[in-house]
Amino acid sequence: MPSAADTATSLHDRVLNVVNLIRPAVQADGGDIDLVKVTPEKQVEVRFHGACVGCPIPNMTLQMGIDRNIREKVPEITSVISVE
Repeated sequence: MPSAADTATSLHDRVLNVVNLIRPAVQADGGDIDLVKVTPEKQVEVRFHGACVGCPIPNMTLQMGIDRNIREKVPEITSVISVE
Protein backbone atom coordinates (compact mmCIF):
# COMPACT_ATOMS: atom_id res chain seq x y z
CA MET A 1 0.00 0.00 0.00
CA PRO A 2 1.49 3.41 -0.95
CA SER A 3 2.34 5.83 1.83
CA ALA A 4 0.71 9.27 2.11
CA ALA A 5 3.95 10.79 0.81
CA ASP A 6 3.90 8.52 -2.26
CA THR A 7 0.28 9.40 -2.95
CA ALA A 8 0.96 13.14 -2.55
CA THR A 9 3.95 12.93 -4.88
CA SER A 10 1.94 11.02 -7.43
CA LEU A 11 -0.89 13.57 -7.24
CA HIS A 12 1.61 16.44 -7.54
CA ASP A 13 3.21 14.80 -10.57
CA ARG A 14 -0.15 14.25 -12.24
CA VAL A 15 -1.12 17.90 -11.71
CA LEU A 16 2.31 19.04 -12.92
CA ASN A 17 1.82 17.05 -16.12
CA VAL A 18 -1.45 18.92 -16.77
CA VAL A 19 0.17 22.29 -16.01
CA ASN A 20 2.97 21.43 -18.45
CA LEU A 21 0.37 20.70 -21.13
CA ILE A 22 -1.33 24.07 -20.50
CA ARG A 23 1.91 26.08 -20.23
CA PRO A 24 2.57 26.54 -24.01
CA ALA A 25 -0.83 28.23 -24.49
CA VAL A 26 -0.15 30.61 -21.59
CA GLN A 27 3.37 31.30 -22.89
CA ALA A 28 1.98 32.05 -26.35
CA ASP A 29 0.21 35.03 -24.77
CA GLY A 30 3.44 36.26 -23.16
CA GLY A 31 2.86 34.77 -19.73
CA ASP A 32 3.73 31.67 -17.81
CA ILE A 33 2.30 29.51 -15.05
CA ASP A 34 3.98 27.49 -12.32
CA LEU A 35 2.57 24.85 -10.04
CA VAL A 36 3.30 26.09 -6.51
CA LYS A 37 1.91 23.12 -4.59
CA VAL A 38 -0.87 20.65 -4.08
CA THR A 39 -2.16 20.98 -0.51
CA PRO A 40 -3.18 18.05 1.71
CA GLU A 41 -6.78 19.17 1.06
CA LYS A 42 -6.11 18.54 -2.65
CA GLN A 43 -6.22 22.20 -3.55
CA VAL A 44 -3.85 23.27 -6.34
CA GLU A 45 -1.96 26.56 -6.03
CA VAL A 46 -0.57 28.11 -9.21
CA ARG A 47 1.40 31.31 -9.83
CA PHE A 48 1.20 33.41 -12.97
CA HIS A 49 4.24 35.22 -14.43
CA GLY A 50 5.04 37.64 -17.24
CA ALA A 51 2.16 39.20 -19.12
CA CYS A 52 -0.30 37.36 -16.86
CA VAL A 53 0.68 39.50 -13.86
CA GLY A 54 -1.61 42.51 -13.62
CA CYS A 55 -3.76 41.32 -16.52
CA PRO A 56 -7.51 41.13 -15.86
CA ILE A 57 -7.76 37.84 -17.74
CA PRO A 58 -5.93 35.40 -15.39
CA ASN A 59 -9.01 34.79 -13.24
CA MET A 60 -11.02 33.93 -16.34
CA THR A 61 -8.12 31.87 -17.72
CA LEU A 62 -7.80 30.13 -14.37
CA GLN A 63 -11.48 29.30 -14.10
CA MET A 64 -12.26 28.50 -17.72
CA GLY A 65 -9.11 26.66 -18.76
CA ILE A 66 -6.69 25.71 -16.05
CA ASP A 67 -9.14 24.73 -13.32
CA ARG A 68 -11.32 22.80 -15.77
CA ASN A 69 -8.36 20.97 -17.33
CA ILE A 70 -6.75 20.02 -14.03
CA ARG A 71 -10.01 18.86 -12.45
CA GLU A 72 -10.97 16.88 -15.57
CA LYS A 73 -7.65 15.06 -15.69
CA VAL A 74 -7.07 14.79 -11.93
CA PRO A 75 -10.58 14.47 -10.43
CA GLU A 76 -9.32 14.23 -6.84
CA ILE A 77 -8.47 17.94 -6.97
CA THR A 78 -11.02 20.07 -5.11
CA SER A 79 -10.05 23.52 -6.40
CA VAL A 80 -7.39 25.55 -8.20
CA ILE A 81 -6.34 28.99 -6.95
CA SER A 82 -3.84 31.61 -8.01
CA VAL A 83 -1.31 32.78 -5.41
CA GLU A 84 1.17 35.66 -5.45
